Amino acid sequence: MKRENTAYIEGDAPQRSRLRENVEAILIAIVIALFIRTFVVQAFKIPSGSMKPTLQIGDHILVSKFSYGVKIPYISKTILPVSDPQRGDIVVFKFPVDPRKDFIKRVIGVAGDVVEIHDKAIYINGKRLNHDVGVYSDPRTIAGNLKPRDNFGPITVPKGALFVMGDNRDESFDSRFWGYVPVRDVSGKAVIIYWSWDSDDMKVRWNRLAGLLH
Repeated sequence: MKRENTAYIEGDAPQRSRLRENVEAILIAIVIALFIRTFVVQAFKIPSGSMKPTLQIGDHILVSKFSYGVKIPYISKTILPVSDPQRGDIVVFKFPVDPRKDFIKRVIGVAGDVVEIHDKAIYINGKRLNHDVGVYSDPRTIAGNLKPRDNFGPITVPKGALFVMGDNRDESFDSRFWGYVPVRDVSGKAVIIYWSWDSDDMKVRWNRLAGLLH
């Protein structure tokens, strides 16, 4: 039997093989990154001061997408529940007025809680909420019939919803003004600051890096 010889252009096959390996590696990396971003953890940047002093403008945080369960992307249906948001959690959610925007606030009331505010003091189920994280920058107290900032309620948080507020109580646009957050629209729980940049002083806030959020 006559053996046929096959001629190759030197280096052509190895180059195609390396190219294929590189493309496959890139595609795998993209898939893994998308999986992590969708189901495990996602990075966010803080653009406003509504959560001061807990979160500063320029803080970059990681949000645990798995804390409250695994959701199907785009339809926000939980397929693997883990836990429900609790009072005191810092959560990222789709802004109810404009779902294209992500907001971050602290959970003040959960389903069934009666929330009331008297002269800036917050009451949950008749008991005053003592929050070391809450700060007030405006010495004025505004009547409830003029603005719900300092006097509000009482209201009962409905099933499947959250009442949220910013830690910077006098400078936060939150549930006092636009209502409840559906639990299904919560993206995850803020867990850590991984980077912080002070744009005013043009420097890194080293003392804030790796700061756990609570």
